[in-house]
Amino acid sequence: MARPIVRWGAMFGLGVLWWWAVLRLALAPDAGVLEGAVAAGGWGLSLLPVHCVPKARAAGALGAGRWRAAWRGAQVTTASPLRRSDAGSGPS
Repeated sequence: MARPIVRWGAMFGLGVLWWWAVLRLALAPDAGVLEGAVAAGGWGLSLLPVHCVPKARAAGALGAGRWRAAWRGAQVTTASPLRRSDAGSGPS
């Protein structure tokens, strides 16, 4: 019970701090670097993705060892090389 209260309290406090900085930048002629840093930092945090899931649970996620296996050559292509124009006809 204490964790959600602390979390909501921290979010509310940081939100009030951000709004104070934004309003002070907009309305006070003597607003300075501190208010600008708080406002820019809060805005930057809002750009972070909030709908993230661990890679293992993400839809369409690739396996952890995919690149290692590719570099080791575990899956070699079976495509045939392109023929040159003077190579003659292909197999019939």
